[in-house]
Order: sequence, then structure tokens, then C-alpha cells
Amino acid sequence: MGRGAQVVTVADGQAGRSTGGAATDAAGPSGGGGGADDAAGPAGGGGVARVTRALRAVPVPLALIAMIGLAGAVLGRVYAGPLLTWLVLGAAIGSVLVSVAARRLPSWLVAPVSVLAMAGWTAWSLRLTATRAELPGGLAEVTADAAANGIPRLLTAMIPVEPTPDTVLVPLVAAWLAGLAGAEVAMRAGRVLLGYLPPVLLYAAALYVVGPNADPAIGPTLALVAVAVLGLAVPPRGAAGADAAAGLAPAVRAAVRARLAAASAAGLAVVVGLVALLGPLLAGQVDGRPVDPRRYVEPPQVETLDENPLIRISGWALNPGQQLLDVRTQRSGPPGSVPAEEPGPTPGPGAAARPVPIRLAVLSDYDGVTWRVGATYRNAGRILPVTAPAADSTVETVRQEITVAGLSGRLLPAVATPRQVTGARVAYDPTTGTLIRPEGLTPGLRYGVTSALETPDFNLLATADVPAGEEVARVLRVADGVPEPLRRLAAQLAESNGAPYARAAAVEQFLAEHYRLVADAPSGHAYPNLNFFLFGPRNAGGQRGTSEQFAAAFAVLGRLTGLPTRVVVGFRAAGDGPVRAGDAYAWPEVLFEGLGWVPFDPLPRPDEEPRPVEEDFRPTPEEPPPSEVPEPTVEPTVSPEPVVAPGGPAGSGGPSTALLVGGGTGGMLLLVAAALLALLTMRRALTRARLERGDPGQRIAGAWREVTDALRLAGHPVGGDLSASEVAAHARAVLPVADARTETGTPADPAGPDPAGPGRPDSEAGEADLDARLVGLAGLLNQVAFAPGTATAEQAAVAVTTAGDYVARLRAARPWWRRVLWAVRPGPLRWPR
Repeated sequence: MGRGAQVVTVADGQAGRSTGGAATDAAGPSGGGGGADDAAGPAGGGGVARVTRALRAVPVPLALIAMIGLAGAVLGRVYAGPLLTWLVLGAAIGSVLVSVAARRLPSWLVAPVSVLAMAGWTAWSLRLTATRAELPGGLAEVTADAAANGIPRLLTAMIPVEPTPDTVLVPLVAAWLAGLAGAEVAMRAGRVLLGYLPPVLLYAAALYVVGPNADPAIGPTLALVAVAVLGLAVPPRGAAGADAAAGLAPAVRAAVRARLAAASAAGLAVVVGLVALLGPLLAGQVDGRPVDPRRYVEPPQVETLDENPLIRISGWALNPGQQLLDVRTQRSGPPGSVPAEEPGPTPGPGAAARPVPIRLAVLSDYDGVTWRVGATYRNAGRILPVTAPAADSTVETVRQEITVAGLSGRLLPAVATPRQVTGARVAYDPTTGTLIRPEGLTPGLRYGVTSALETPDFNLLATADVPAGEEVARVLRVADGVPEPLRRLAAQLAESNGAPYARAAAVEQFLAEHYRLVADAPSGHAYPNLNFFLFGPRNAGGQRGTSEQFAAAFAVLGRLTGLPTRVVVGFRAAGDGPVRAGDAYAWPEVLFEGLGWVPFDPLPRPDEEPRPVEEDFRPTPEEPPPSEVPEPTVEPTVSPEPVVAPGGPAGSGGPSTALLVGGGTGGMLLLVAAALLALLTMRRALTRARLERGDPGQRIAGAWREVTDALRLAGHPVGGDLSASEVAAHARAVLPVADARTETGTPADPAGPDPAGPGRPDSEAGEADLDARLVGLAGLLNQVAFAPGTATAEQAAVAVTTAGDYVARLRAARPWWRRVLWAVRPGPLRWPR
């Protein structure tokens, strides 16, 4: 009987191997040598065996699903609501169950079946998120847009990220492919530990995308480890679950089991050693601030007219009848709330509420030449981040439906402070509260905005203080070059007004009483323009201007008296109906503690004749300066440039062996391709940010970093103790080595050497020219370091060209496979700068 039992067990094991583990369902338990007993045993014993086998097959699929679900939960911490977590969990369940259901199919057929199921789940998820986000367009249009812009929008989206098609597509596809690859390797091949690699990589990618925007994921990480241990504790059903020593002679079986035990002990010792070695290093990183990948991706940008819409005021004033918007407004507020008013002085008792202004942009930065928004826009969903209102203010809810008519650009008008936007994809800067539509405004665009309008308690203004410190340094900064008359006027207005509100009211009253509001004044708000507006003779065009000059003059004078100020551009909306160009104007705001930003109205009253400035102030008049910009006309609508995101057709490679790789190879190739595309995108974005953004000095420094990074990529790093001139000499010395490598690795010029002279004179001339330019680049870097602000745009252009030529020359000298990897090496993204 013993020998017969061995024969039956060996036969069963062979049948199981020939059918990929399917025959083990009919055989006895996978434990050693009991197959004949189970076959001959009572029916009750066979039922228990089947239950046991089923239970042994459950832990690994459940572990894979749980690990992918934990990755979704970690990533979902930066999303609004739990929808993304549930969608990723659904992708995990679907991908693993498809592999379980198709385990009897050939391995090469599993991947196509799973990809079809992934397409169905992804299409349903995109339709669900598009419906919840109220996005227009059909499924094909939504899917194409999400595929083209998924990665950049995910990395530029405002946190919390709203689950929309373009922000859920990449996580869903990555989760499904991780489940497919992990299930095929862990269950079909029986390599459970290797099968854990795709979910672990997905989890690490989720942590990287979250970055410093959420608390450390200690709990989910411990849960991931626990789930992985649970899956490893119970071997899977099939080949990997069978006793390797079954059917062998007792002596041989004992030897095999001893070797397996020794191998397991050695593996355990290696794991314990790695934990002891790497544990302290990893623990030390728990409190460290992780890298935010969003800093490598350029957020949405705007044109000059949107960065400084203040210069559009004069153009709109010359064509006041042009319709820009059509507005429908609904207002509601808490019991006892006071309706907000237009910018102006503190209302007296019984003052009637007036329509609230629609804000186009908030300009906080002033360099003595121009006011700028200076915003960092992040793609946002319908729900915008909520900021706590000022302590001593009431909040009124304002809902508006706005239809764009003749307004151009990207700035999206809305009542302050927007909380929800429907009908348009927007990007938002929470610091200034400014909205843009990255695709640009088009006639007929209709969108809805729900805003939380704050109204300060005007009774507290007289005693309110203004904040100070680093948080408000941006709105207190006074650029260099202030004309002396402006300083003397600010000192005169602040001399007899100690309280902050008294100073602001004095500036407001002085401007309203001494200057005339006109529609044909040229645009300009630089220091010379403001000096002429305030003190120029009336018969030469001084002491008159549009709301641009009034608001800019108030803001500058306010900062000179210690008030945190900013300029706002917007429109007066007289109830429901059209908003025309003549309704556009600018007003200043002052920040008070506990009350927030309070608007002021320095414009003169229509029925009052301005008093001569000379009655109260007598500076030396100056000649009128040239207009800051040409007198603007009505701007044509600028067609937005299309945003192209990296992407490519997904391909899957065939498995090298059906047993170990199967359909999982295609999924792993897709993950690797996605990672390479992401690295390529971030490297190119970093190079563009260095060479194209910022002032000339910043671009010169960026060009120098491109050169030093190229040296490091080429295997010739620069020591931190070298001067710029020494680094340039080092870079020049590397080039001959690079040229020698090129001559060795590639054929010589077919034309042969020039008979007119030895060697290659053209190449040597180009090398000498590049050497000279490298020396010049080092000189420019020293100029930027020791004389900030003196670099010119032409010098920056020369530095950028020199860096590009040098990097191209150095890269061309590398072997072909190093040239391929040059653009995707992640080193420059993490090297200190």
C-alpha cells in the first residue's frame, strides 16, 4: 500500500505540472504523500480537503488586492473625497479576479483579456467622474483629453485634487497593470515575493506623487507590510504550494527538506540583516520632508495682458460700449449679515447696499514699473480650497452665471472669494484668489461661480491695526527708485494720521479731492508716470488719469505710509445684464487684522471739481514721461496654445517564458515606459524652467547649472570647492577627451582631412569658439553673483546658447546607449542646486 500510495501521488503531481496546477484540484492535498488516502477516504474527508485547498488559494489574491488598495488610499489623501480610492480598489479587484478566472487559459492569452476588462472599467470610471464634475463632451472626447493631459494635470492640480477624467486615468491604468502583473507572477508562476513587486512599486509611486502634501503614511505602510507577510505565510495552491519532496524516498525527502529549511533560514537571515542595516536609515527619513514632484512641472502660464490687466483699463475706457460679459446674480447670506458694497469709504448708517464688483485679477507685486498678479496657478476642480474668513467679518453667498462676450485672455471674472466653479475647467491661485481658464476665454463660454463674499465690520475699522512680518512682506514692499515728491507727500499724509485706517482714509480723500477722472489718459503706472499724475501741471496733462493711476497711486502711497496694499482690477455689475468695457475699473485694498482686505475708492465724485494740488502740496513739477505702453486698443481674442502632454501607445512585449512572466511582462513594460516618460517630461520641464524663466541673472545661473549637470552626467563631476573659472577650465579640458571618444566610436569624416591644413580646422575652430564662450559664461556667473541686477537679456541669451552647445557637444561624445539614457537619468532632478 505504501508503494501504491507513492505511485498515485507522483502521478498526481505530474498531472498537476502538465496542466499548470489545475490537476491538483482533483488530487489530494498538497501536503506530502497523502493523495491516495484522500482519494480512498470518505466523502466527508474529500470535502474538508477541498475547503482547505480553497482557503490556501485565497491569501495571495487578497494580499495583492489589499496592497493595491492601500496604494489607492495613500494617493487618495490628496484627492477630494474617497472616489479615487474606491476606483483604484475596483481596478485591483478586477485585475486580480480576471487572472484568477483565466488561470486555466494559456498565459499569453491572459493579458489581452485583462486589457479588455481594464478598458471597460476605465471607460465606466471616466464617464462617472466626468458626470460628477459636470464636464461637457462625449466619452471619446473626455477620454482623448484625459489621455493627452493626464500626467501634467495630475502634477499641476490643486490639492485637494478633484476626481476628474484627467486626474484618475493614470492611477486607474497603473493599478490595473500592477494587479495583472502581480497576479500572473504570484499565482500562475508561484513566485509570490516577485509578484509583490508591481504593487510595491505602485505604492512607492503613490507616496512620491503625494510628496509633502499629506502626513507621513506610517499606518498604511505598516498595513502593507502586514498584508505582504500574510500572503507569504500561506503558500498558494498549485505548483508552488505542493510539497517539493512528495513522492521521493524517505532519505531523499529528508535531504530535500533539510536543504529547503537551510535556504529558508538563510533567506530569513538576509532579510533580518537588511532590516537591521536599512531600518535606522529609513526611520531617519520619516520626519524628513519628501520631494514634491510638482516643482518639476511648469504650472499654467498667462500672457502679459493677463499678468498685468491694469494696462487694459485705458483701452476699455476708449471703447466703453463694448460688451464683455453677461451676468446673472443671486445673493443670499446668514441672518443679520450686511450686504457688501462697492469699494469706497466706510458707509454711514442707513446706507443702501450697492451691487458687488466682479473681480478679474488681484495684483500684489510692484517693482516700480508695473503691477503684476505674480500668481502660481494650479489646476482645480469644481470645489476650490476653502480659506477661513476674517474673524470680524460676515460672509454672504453670491452665485453668478456668467457668459463671456467680448472679453479676451485667460483671466476668469468672479466675485471674491470663489468657492465653486462649474461649466469651465479652471486653474486657481489661492493666495490672490485669481482664476484663469488655461484654454483661454471664448465668446459664448458660460460658467457658474459660487463665492463667499466677506464684509468687514466697518465699526471696527477706526481702531483696527495692520499686520506686519514676513507673511505680508510681499504687500508691504516698496521698490527702489521712489521719486522724492511721492515720499514727501506720503510723509505729509501720515504725519497727522497715526491710526492705519486714518492714514488710508487720508490718502483716499487727498486723491479724490485733487485729481480728475478722465477716459483718454494714456496708460502707465511706473514711478515716473505716477509722479507726473500726482504733481504734473494741469495744462500739460498732469493731475488727471483713469482708475489705473488712482488705484496705483493709492497703493504706492499706502505702502510708503506702512499700509499693506494691493490693486484689484474688475467690473461694476449694475444688477443682471450686460457688463461693458466702460464698467471696468481698478481699486485699491488695504489689509487690516481681523477684518481682511478692505476696499477703498479714491476716485473723485462726479459733482465735485478737484482742487489744485498746489494748495496743499508744492513739489517741483516735471515733464510728462512717455506712456509706459502704447495706448491700448481693444485686444483681439488670443487663441490659446494647445498643451501637449507626453504619452504614447501602450505596448506589451511577449513573455520570455510562459511560466514565469506570462501576460505580466506587458504590464511591467508599460509601467517602465510610463516611468521613463515621466522622467523625460520632468527633465525637460527643469531645463525649460532654468533657461527660459526668470530674469537674466536667473537664466544665466540656470545655464551654468545645465553645464555642471552635464559634466556630472558625463562622469566628470565638479568639486564644490572650485571657482567658476576653474570649473570652466575643467569643462574645456573634458572636451578633447569627448572628441577623442567620438573619433574612436564613430567613423571619420568621409571627405577626409582638409588638405589645406593638418587635422580638422573647422572642428578646432568650433572648439576654440566654445572654449572662449565657456570662459565668458563663467564671467557672467561671477557678474550675477557679485553685481546682481546688472545682467542683460542679450547676455542671458548668449549664456543659454553656450550651455546648449556645450551639453550637445558633450552628449554627442558618449556611446549611443549613454546618449539614449542621458535624457531620462533622474540625477539632475535631485542633485542639490
